[in-house]
Amino acid sequence: MRTRRAVTALISTGMAVSVVFASGGPAQASPFAGARPGAAGIGDALFPELGNGGYDVAHYGIDFAWQPDQTFRERTVILARATQSLSAFDLDFGGTAVQSVRVNGLPASFARTGEELVVTPRFPLLRGLPFVVDVATSGSTSDVVFEAPFPGPFPFQQTKSGGFALTDQPRFGHFAFPSNDHPADKATYDFAITAPVGWTAVANGVLVGRSTHGTDQTWHYAQRQPMASELVSIAVDTYAVTSQTGPHGLLVRNYFPAGMEAKYGPIAALGADEIAWMEQQVGRYPFDQYGIQILDPTRRFGFALENQTLSIYDPGFFNRPQSTWEPVLVHELAHQWFGDSVAPERWSDVWLNEGHATWYEQTFAELKGYGTLIDRMREEYSFGDQDRADFGPVAQPNSGALGILFSVNVYDGGALVLFALREKVGAARFAQIEREWVRLHRGESVGTQDFISLATRIGGPSVRPFLTDWLYGTTTPPMPNHPDWTVMPVSTGASAVAVARSATSPAVQLGS
Repeated sequence: MRTRRAVTALISTGMAVSVVFASGGPAQASPFAGARPGAAGIGDALFPELGNGGYDVAHYGIDFAWQPDQTFRERTVILARATQSLSAFDLDFGGTAVQSVRVNGLPASFARTGEELVVTPRFPLLRGLPFVVDVATSGSTSDVVFEAPFPGPFPFQQTKSGGFALTDQPRFGHFAFPSNDHPADKATYDFAITAPVGWTAVANGVLVGRSTHGTDQTWHYAQRQPMASELVSIAVDTYAVTSQTGPHGLLVRNYFPAGMEAKYGPIAALGADEIAWMEQQVGRYPFDQYGIQILDPTRRFGFALENQTLSIYDPGFFNRPQSTWEPVLVHELAHQWFGDSVAPERWSDVWLNEGHATWYEQTFAELKGYGTLIDRMREEYSFGDQDRADFGPVAQPNSGALGILFSVNVYDGGALVLFALREKVGAARFAQIEREWVRLHRGESVGTQDFISLATRIGGPSVRPFLTDWLYGTTTPPMPNHPDWTVMPVSTGASAVAVARSATSPAVQLGS
């Protein structure tokens, strides 16, 4: 079993480290001197409680055993490296119950404080050295939370056939498994998902094997490229599965409700050509596999989500005209480069995800004859000051509330920034910036200042103040080459325009 072999190796390594830690003679200064608890947050201004200080995670091994009554047993084994000497550390966890915690193979004390799991190992952990955490938990996929403006629950979506799927962006992954739940700390993953025979289990990455034991079957997946915790996909349902070959032999595997092949098969079949188009724009697809997953939920959740290697969709999208949903397919695909491979360093950098995905969505829509980019950008420009007043500057949202974090100013406003940059530096240099961004930072978590620096290096020194104004200014700068474009005045008080425009954001578009 791939996951368990990896787990055994990690625990063995961790125990060896513990022996070294404890072997100092009485004449030596304690190697544990100066050990202190790690911070309970990673330092994100919008989500102070997310992530944890004092360590970096390298790998997660997730063993998830599910039953049709929606209960599950879960074991997470984490390989991490201490960035300070730790007397204790936090994991993000908002799930139901914790059965046990072991650190480097030894039982550890633990306590729960809100959505934090505070772990005190038997021996402190030394800075710079690896350690292994093994946490056993249990819960139910019926345990959900709701947050406006989204109509559906987080993190678990129930399906009409009795299955479920995990949708955890931006801060709900730790309700399913303990983690350092922030995109700044990416890691590789192994999944072992167990369900009764007859169900199909799905996760990120590549299917590397299946094993049957009695009435249960375990599906093994490997996500070899680093992934943010908010992009983890775990699902069990009675799926119909189709596959096709994309560019350079890439496997494209798609999942949708059984019996719905006639409706969703042709939609899924568009994937290979869309990947080829995106590769023409920004370079080779960054992962081992891609596909889409369409649910038949008991309650519409109202969004599409770019889980790494497997974008997930509310079926309501596909009840609308193709001119509406086909560009959204490209939006979620573009995220595999912008937001997944290159992740945000802080959540205020989310425009780097959504602005880029919206840019390629709208560029593709124009190519297909579904609308013109220039008209869309001019309309967005007219709302620029109102959007900044309602939601904050493009790269500095007013809060982490989902309606603010995923507002139209991050999506269309972010795309407008890219349009302005192209107008300033020209199409050739803009294309160079885009391709270099995903090449240079592949597998990393980076921020807005990194993007400004790259654009400045390619586009010239005047780009830095230009982008700073566009991304952090409270008013909308003049649009290069379009002196006739105007911005509407800002309405005072609660903005009906903001409410209406936010409702059309791709984050909350619900087909009906």
